[in-house]
Amino acid sequence: MNVPLFEPWISKKDIKQMISVLKKPQLTDGPILRKLELEFSKFVGSKYAIGVSNGTSALQLSLMSIGINNGDEVIIPDMTFVATANAVINCGAKPILADIDHTMNISAQSIEKVITKKTKAVIPVHFAGFSCEMDQILEISKRKKIDIVEDCAHSLGTYYKKKHVGTLGKTGCFSFYPTKNITSIEGGMVITNSQKIAQKVESLRNHGLTKDLLQRNVNTKPWVYDIKKPGYNYRLDELRSSLAMSQLFRINDIAKRRINAAKYYAEKLKDQKGIEIVNLKNIDHHVFHLFIIRIKNGFGISRDQVHEKLFKKGIKTTVHYKPLHLFSYLKERKGNKKFYNSTNAYKECITLPLFPTITKKQQDYVIHTLLQLQK
Repeated sequence: MNVPLFEPWISKKDIKQMISVLKKPQLTDGPILRKLELEFSKFVGSKYAIGVSNGTSALQLSLMSIGINNGDEVIIPDMTFVATANAVINCGAKPILADIDHTMNISAQSIEKVITKKTKAVIPVHFAGFSCEMDQILEISKRKKIDIVEDCAHSLGTYYKKKHVGTLGKTGCFSFYPTKNITSIEGGMVITNSQKIAQKVESLRNHGLTKDLLQRNVNTKPWVYDIKKPGYNYRLDELRSSLAMSQLFRINDIAKRRINAAKYYAEKLKDQKGIEIVNLKNIDHHVFHLFIIRIKNGFGISRDQVHEKLFKKGIKTTVHYKPLHLFSYLKERKGNKKFYNSTNAYKECITLPLFPTITKKQQDYVIHTLLQLQK
């Protein structure tokens, strides 16, 4: 049996919605995007939502909208995808790495240790679908006068004390990459409760124009607009907006399927020697973008050996993620700091196949094959 790490769930309704868009006269920056933005803001409980080209651009535009610039420092977790660091660098700022805690999220204590006079913001990444400890981070933010931009790429549907993640900081940034909890193939969203920030992001995503395409088309002179600050072509087109909106309307079903599959894994693996399930104690507050286990010494073979042996049996796994301080272009950011937790997690963690349409038969094959590897 072959079990992929991930398989996108594109329904017949998704396809029908996308085909209908191709018959429309406006294919980008149009009414479907506006509807998606409205529905998304309702779902997460924010005042504003601005669709953008991907999660990385969501982070970059968020940072720019709060004034992050050359020479500023932005604290990010060592354990995250490189997009988080790249967004900081693309603003001319310097990413400062902080260690993680046992939940795989950024450690509040580690944040405190790396704050300097140049620190302007922190990006907590809600890793794998479980929220960071935001009360601690908010307290640090208030006391040290640094802004929070939440990286919610993994966490659509995740709540922290009854508030959707992304609504606690200045902005929240979401990704609609194919593996995410909803997809538009490529795409992203910025949410905020600040009208000023929303207006900046809207302008920056569209070359810095003071009027979008819809606003210009209702004018007899569509070329009449201003550019107060140069921006980017980070728009989200109508085709991808239609797919994201179709998926958003069934997000509860998508999330339920992921959670049920994750709980099935957890039930079968929780008492197995040498296997530690990440965030098992927090399983009821998790939307499971990823299902991660740690292969401990008691398992008998290493994490890399587990990956290789599962691969030979047709089961695809991976590691989320290689710590940022190990990449060539970020090694200089490490200095004398020790990243004990992220380094250990990198040695032990493995991500098992998880997607909305995974079957019990596929999961049983993964579980049985994994347990047969124990020595």
